[in-house]
Amino acid sequence: MIKALHLLDTLERGGAETIALDVCRNAARHGIELTVVATRGGPLEDDLRAAASDFIRLHRRLPVDLGVVFELRKIIKKKEIQVVHGYQPVEGLHLYLATLGLKNPRVRRVLSFQGGMRPSGKNIRTARFLIPRMDANIAVSQGILDHHRDIDKFDTKKNFHVIYNGTDPARIRPGGHSLKKEIGLSENTRLIGMVGNFYRDPRKDQLTICRALPKVFAEFDNVHCIFAGQPEPGAEFKLQECIDLCRAEGIAERVHFLGARADIPDVLAELEIFVFSSLHEGLPLAVTEAMLAGVPLIVSDIGPLMEVSDGGNLAEVFPVGNAEVLAERILKLLKNDRLRKGMALSAQEFAGENFSIDAHLRQLKKLYGSLL
Repeated sequence: MIKALHLLDTLERGGAETIALDVCRNAARHGIELTVVATRGGPLEDDLRAAASDFIRLHRRLPVDLGVVFELRKIIKKKEIQVVHGYQPVEGLHLYLATLGLKNPRVRRVLSFQGGMRPSGKNIRTARFLIPRMDANIAVSQGILDHHRDIDKFDTKKNFHVIYNGTDPARIRPGGHSLKKEIGLSENTRLIGMVGNFYRDPRKDQLTICRALPKVFAEFDNVHCIFAGQPEPGAEFKLQECIDLCRAEGIAERVHFLGARADIPDVLAELEIFVFSSLHEGLPLAVTEAMLAGVPLIVSDIGPLMEVSDGGNLAEVFPVGNAEVLAERILKLLKNDRLRKGMALSAQEFAGENFSIDAHLRQLKKLYGSLL
């Protein structure tokens, strides 16, 4: 067994934290004895406590908290940790400081790049400092590796590896809750939708979907659209833009903004089409969850979404921000049951081979082993 410590700064229901939860539940089957340490709380804390055989909660009070560094160092030494792994620069920095000078044995350091960093500021500077001081850096897609090399000017030549994030199929099994019943829709209502929060920076693009809906609704009177996700602080205006557009177009009664959801498997179970309109991604967990759940995809044509959909072969694709083409793609799938089902099955098989938690942990264990 490889003894690893994963550090999480927050326990929100975000991509990195959800991935960490799936890793926690399945690591032992792949020969990784995992200790999970969190420095701040959040909605996933109870889930992580239940899933982890070894969960430790610390309290970070400062941007760089030497008290946390000291506690991490004690944990690493006591548990004879061989590999430490962070998912954000703030985690990587605390792990770097906690492992300085540890030689008996020397602890290997790993940092993942999920693609969600702010485009400038202290995160970028911290990442540049950490990259050459890590034993391995993980990019979650080739697209995000290219972005860090070309846009952020990171040195990715030496110790970078591409390891796709993984989703636990057990986590996305529906629990039996009826979304249609909850929002007062009949069983013959056809649902399309997107799962994703509203962010301040250019990331998700729900507004383009809203612009495409009038044309879709004009041809199908039994189609509704849902958006699962909440605005982060400072992004409330993006949600309001979508609401205002739907009201202006007279479609507000057929568009449902659900906010944050803890029952995404039940949401996916009732979708006929999963639309993911985005401007920038790492490897979006929402898309791989939809693929594993067997929901056909429509995605914008950015690099990581092309990568996750096998070059666009497993999804309908539209140009970024092009509502007219998106409407055509939605109508195409709504009118062709055979195409939808065939696309969904192919995507599900591809995701099982490449984006399941077992595929992720096989690659992670291989990387850890090579470092040791």
